[in-house]
Amino acid sequence: MEISKTKIPGVLKLEPKVFEDDRGRFAEVYRYSNPGQIIDGFTPVQENESWSIGNVLRGLHFQKGMHAQAKLVRVIYGSVIVAVVDLRKDSKTYSQFETFEISDKTCESIFIPRGLAHGFFVRSEFAIFNYKVDNYYNKESEAGIIYNDKFLNVDWGIDESSKDPILSQKDTNLPKFLELNYAF
Repeated sequence: MEISKTKIPGVLKLEPKVFEDDRGRFAEVYRYSNPGQIIDGFTPVQENESWSIGNVLRGLHFQKGMHAQAKLVRVIYGSVIVAVVDLRKDSKTYSQFETFEISDKTCESIFIPRGLAHGFFVRSEFAIFNYKVDNYYNKESEAGIIYNDKFLNVDWGIDESSKDPILSQKDTNLPKFLELNYAF
């Protein structure tokens, strides 16, 4: 496993060794038997998957307060652009974003620490997105930022000639970054 630091402190890109032969592929993407071996202090307690058609955009989401979550995200099938936004007031990258294209071809994962919002845009015809979290979901603690916030100007890799991304009703009503009354 190769682990790379990224522009935003605490965000890591994990690239496993992928073994291929005429039967298919194999990669060890996380070792549960020794939590924290790959990422210090990260012990998943819940694992989630979403199935999305092409052009779906989910996010930018985060959990507030005692329900904040660190996440280890990867694509089981398809290709997505993952975006993360730093919401930690004392961080040198506060209000900055970073994006990563990940797919089932590379088996890469992105570790997102607590204090960041995240979302993803489906670039393939269909995608299965998996994420492990270190804290249980709590509906009252969910929050987010509208994906097309002009202040953040996240580059989702959306082709300008294509139609608008497909959003949930909840995601169309998220506030702008400067309207947030919450920071970590």
